Amino acid sequence: MNQNANNIIMNRDAVDDMASSAFEDVGAERLKRKQRLAASLRIFGRFGFDEGVAGHITVRDPEHGDHFWVNPMGRSFKQMRVSDLLCVDHAGNVVEGEGLLNGAAFTIHSRIHMAHPRVTAAAHAHSLYGKAFASLGRKLAPLTQDACAFYEDHALLDAFTGVVLDPAEGEKLATTLGDNKAVILQNHGLLTVGESVDEAAWWFVTMERSCQAQLLAEAAGTPKPIPHEYAVQTRETVGSTLAGWFSFQPLYDVIVAEQPDLLD
Repeated sequence: MNQNANNIIMNRDAVDDMASSAFEDVGAERLKRKQRLAASLRIFGRFGFDEGVAGHITVRDPEHGDHFWVNPMGRSFKQMRVSDLLCVDHAGNVVEGEGLLNGAAFTIHSRIHMAHPRVTAAAHAHSLYGKAFASLGRKLAPLTQDACAFYEDHALLDAFTGVVLDPAEGEKLATTLGDNKAVILQNHGLLTVGESVDEAAWWFVTMERSCQAQLLAEAAGTPKPIPHEYAVQTRETVGSTLAGWFSFQPLYDVIVAEQPDLLD
């Protein structure tokens, strides 16, 4: 990693300490994850990533590794609260909370959480530019500094077979994701993952905007990609787990200050 990567905005050790704050008990960690999840859904709603009942974000339960928290189907992203969230096991049982479980959410997220212990959270929505770019059936190019976060760190699921309700399709998606931070679902949209809700949500926000930027650039002319060496170097700075977590913090602070009821 180059020297600049060690100093994104502030001392790395200090930020790591904040990102991995010690909690007195697992209940405190669970509440923190649920608060971040509810806030992420409100942020997605604010950015227009909601469409009908489509879209879901999940976070693994800190105590039960085969359980995850997810937004209930039919509840607006813009109105999501901590108390609305559902806890679901890998068999599809709602073990806590009231509401409908989205079948596609279960099929996609359960397989991702089962296949990838490294994944704490995953985000998927039918965002406008993500859908448009996904229809092209190709990966993002390193056209901007922000897009470099995904350079050689995202995958393409290059076939659309309908709404993801078959467990085999969920397993295929999880396999396609591999060790990457994101996957483009052809003719469908984007999915991002992270070691925290914060990270997964931020990757989705910036990936959606990177899709928008590439679509605009290609509509205007022939964009010039960043050379491989510098794209890799930039990815190490803007595409790290630390960078993803830290970039989300201002969004969280603003949404909680403006909409504190999400913590209810």
